[in-house]
This record gives sequence, C-alpha cells and structure tokens, in this order.
Amino acid sequence: MTMTDSSTDLTTDEQRVTDLVDDLLASFPPATTEPKVFLGEQFDRGLAWVHFPEGHGGLGLNPKLQKTINERAYAEGAPNPMYRNPIGHGMTGPTVVAWGSDEQKQRYLRPLFTGEEIWCQLFSEPGSGSDFAGLSSTGVKDGDEWIVNGQKVWTTLAHLSKWGLLVVRTDPNAVKHAGLTAFVVDMEDPNVEIRPLRQMTGEAEFNEVFFSDTRIPAAEMLGGAGDGWRVSLTTLMNERVSIGGTIPQRGSGTISALIQTWQQLPESSKDAASPDEVMKLWARAEVLRLTNIRANQNRKMGDPGPEGSIGKMASADLNKDIYDEVINLMGADGLLYGSYEMIRPETAMGSDTLQKAFLRSRANSIEGGTTEVMKNILGERVLGLPGDIRVDRDRPWTEVPRS
Repeated sequence: MTMTDSSTDLTTDEQRVTDLVDDLLASFPPATTEPKVFLGEQFDRGLAWVHFPEGHGGLGLNPKLQKTINERAYAEGAPNPMYRNPIGHGMTGPTVVAWGSDEQKQRYLRPLFTGEEIWCQLFSEPGSGSDFAGLSSTGVKDGDEWIVNGQKVWTTLAHLSKWGLLVVRTDPNAVKHAGLTAFVVDMEDPNVEIRPLRQMTGEAEFNEVFFSDTRIPAAEMLGGAGDGWRVSLTTLMNERVSIGGTIPQRGSGTISALIQTWQQLPESSKDAASPDEVMKLWARAEVLRLTNIRANQNRKMGDPGPEGSIGKMASADLNKDIYDEVINLMGADGLLYGSYEMIRPETAMGSDTLQKAFLRSRANSIEGGTTEVMKNILGERVLGLPGDIRVDRDRPWTEVPRS
C-alpha cells in the first residue's frame, strides 16, 4: 500500500466514524438518554472499542480513531463506561475479544460495555502476588465442569461484580507458567465468598475472594487448558495501558488538582521554590500524555504489548509526586481527612478529596504490577537486557519451593 492509499483509507475511516458518531448523538442525545441505552447504541454502532471486530463493539479500524469518538461523545455529556466498569472496560473486555469463543463474545461484551454487568479479575493470591505464575488455586476437571478451590486477594470491585476473570492451576505437574487455565466465573455463585479489605482511605474497593468447590462450566474457559498464562498477559498488558495509558486533555487529569491547588493559594503562601516544582510536574505530565498518545496509536487489538508498562510505571510515580506536592502546598489543611467510616465504593476511579487522592495514589505503584516488576519487563522485553536468573523455569510446579 502506498502512502497515498494509506492516507485515503484513513480519511475514509475517519469519515465513517464521524458519520456514525453524528448519528448516535443526534438519535440519542446524551442529556436526555439513559446511560445504559446510550452506551448500548454506541456499542451497536461499533463505537465502543473501534479496533474490535464488527459485531462485537468495534469496526476493525485503527485504535487511534477511538480518541475522536470519545472526545466528541464526552463533549456532549456522554457517560464514560470506564467509570462504572473500569476492570471490565479496560482489562477483561479486551481479553474476552482476544481469547473468548464467539458465544462468549456475544454474551458478555455488550452488557459489559453498558455497565449492566460489572467485572473483576481474580489473579493475585496471598502467596503469589508479583509471582503471579506461582499461584496455587486449583481447577480439577469433572465431566463438563471444572471444580475450583482456593483464595484470591486484592480483587477490585468484586463486591459489585457479576462476572470474574479467574486463573487457576489445572496441571500441577507442568512448569508453573504452563499449568494455568483461565475461566469466566459467576461471582454470584453461592460457593464464591467475597470479603472486604479495608484500605487506609477508609474505603474497601478491594476484596479477598474464596472458592469452595465452585463449579465452572467447561464452556466458560478462555482459550484452552494451559493457556492461562498467555490469557493473563493479555489482561495485564491491557490493565497497564488502562492504568497508565489514559490520554486526558492537556493540563487535565491528576495534574489539574495541583494547578488548581496552586492557583487557590494566597500570595503570601507561594514561596519562591513552589512554581519551579509545579512546572516540573506539569512538564512530566505533558510528556507522559504525549507518550501515551503515541503508544495508543500503535496498540494491537486485544494485546497492546509490553510498551504499556512504560505508561503504567511513569504514571504511578508521577501521581504520587503530584499529590505529595498538593499536600505540601495545602500545609496544615493537608492533615485533615474527615471520616474513616468504611465505604463500599461504586467505582475504583476518582477521589472526592485531595487528602483521599493522596492516600489512594500510594496503591498506584502496586496495582497492575509493582514498579519493580515493570522495570524488569521493560528491561527484558523492551530494551532486550538479560533476564533475572530463574531456577524454577524448567521444574514442575509441585517441585518449586513455596512459602
């Protein structure tokens, strides 16, 4: 394809998307349309994830066109599907489209996008956090079902979820990465127990989840038996893009909290050093925003690759530094928090006070892969540096020492 042909195709695709967005906004004005109805119509037009296949919320087009769709829709007051269902929209949706059967895609993607069915992911365990492949929850085949036993931890929004993306060990005699299998599990099953984990913010958006002889139909497997590690990589890469790859408008997002805090300070409280620090952080936020625009344009459907770890790692450090400076500028007011009454939040996005945002930002360098894990991934898979010594690579999971 020549440069001219490519440009022509892009222009044609842009016009197609523009026409569809025009029709959506004209036929279902966001100001007067119920959110789930609007999102359902957006999905049906292929404007949910524009790079997904047609019939499954997409049009099979370049993912960069999603930015155009979102900007038009949000400018008219359209609902953001990430707010209600952040795990489903940003992580499990792309995994279902990459690994699910046609029946699973047809069943799950539309209500996931509209927020009618909330999703969670069930990966981390008390004995295997960063070493995800070392997990010990088990799945044993029994006819057309799999019987699952074990415990998961730090499961965001499990208390609201209808479905969960679960990875368990189905072959303990295989090497640890090869013996894993992924399933869609019904979180309302009576043999699934969900307990809150209270955070230092007072909220409990995280949970621990227990499976006791939980039966999952074989048809709910994602990929095949033993594909769990590859399925989980798809989820994790999308999670890192979801956490660190957000592309706000210039000066918006977390950096806007710092700018507003600075602007509201009385002149007597603005020391000579503060403007330099504010501008350094603004520049870092803008560099990250531009980097994410470039990375988003290079995304592949379902699996964005290891480059998503760049934005995730950078955004975690930046968010913490931004809210550190916010609290510094607030002075004694930054010490005031309010009630620590435990709340079961409706979303994992946003905080209603700057003090809560400061506390919540500490989790950014842990969730979705710790900063240390991100550095290993970037070193090995992006920069091509030698990997860590791994003595368990060729040993069956049953022979690997565990705490």
